[in-house]
Amino acid sequence: MYKPPYAITSKMIHFVSQISEEMTKIEISKNSLISPRLRKINRIKTLAGTLEIEGNFMGEDKITAILDGKKVLGTYKEILEVEGAIEAYKEFETYNYQDIKELLRAHKLLMKDILKTAGSFRSVNVGIGGKDGVSHVAPQPYLVPQLMNDLFDWLKNSDEHPLIKSSVFHYEFEFIHPFSDGNGRIGRLWQSVILYNWKKAFIAVPTESIVRDFQQEYYKAIEDSSTFGESTPFVEFMLDVILKSIKNSVKNSVKNSVKNSVNTDDKILQLLKQNPTMTQKELSLKLDLTQRAVEKQIAKLKDENKLKRVGSARQGNWEII
Repeated sequence: MYKPPYAITSKMIHFVSQISEEMTKIEISKNSLISPRLRKINRIKTLAGTLEIEGNFMGEDKITAILDGKKVLGTYKEILEVEGAIEAYKEFETYNYQDIKELLRAHKLLMKDILKTAGSFRSVNVGIGGKDGVSHVAPQPYLVPQLMNDLFDWLKNSDEHPLIKSSVFHYEFEFIHPFSDGNGRIGRLWQSVILYNWKKAFIAVPTESIVRDFQQEYYKAIEDSSTFGESTPFVEFMLDVILKSIKNSVKNSVKNSVKNSVNTDDKILQLLKQNPTMTQKELSLKLDLTQRAVEKQIAKLKDENKLKRVGSARQGNWEII
């Protein structure tokens, strides 16, 4: 069986250990950290990040507007790229990462309105530009199908840790450069899909947005691996990025959770001021929260001496303190 060239280093082992610890923390707190709202925020960050790496600067606000069905200003190509990325990531949780046909499906969704050959491997020679001109000439097109089949066979059968395996795949994919356009976006998407199939909590980790923040280092790691003749430098770089992304996600999720909790407190108090006899079920419908979530907020407000119940549960009313 084909095995891509790379070496396991002490740095990789260290990163794998740290990432595994951080992911355990997210999984323990996933109910509070991975809310539908935060999943949407992270998906928007992911879309903005992967598009900006390719020179599309529509940004999070315009992507949000497009997701909400609103019209935005931008070139025709920019908007098509955003719409394609939205469609490709919409299927994020359904892709079978071991199936090459699924990768072709993702590319078709991403590029269907941009490339006539969307969903098909390239039939032309391509070179990848670097700071000093062409830094890498991709394999000839007639070799691409076999190279991709070999890579997917390794992906399916390798016992390597998913963190390392996903990073090796990412580099090898970019080296082969199987499509005439969209390779960077698909390579980053597929690494995220592999990681999601290892730990579902990766749905809350927008790795692409961190790669965007270290874009120059990202391209340098690819070039260094090409010079070195194996993906080792790129794997070390990506593991570092994944760890940064996880820590950043946890920090932002905690911050948003605290902020949302404070906002919910204010909304509850405002609603009960307007209607002191409102039930917890009515509050949950008004706030678009579960009844259990409202009960927890009410209990918190009571403990903080901001709210009290006067009379019985059935006939009484709420009093703002």
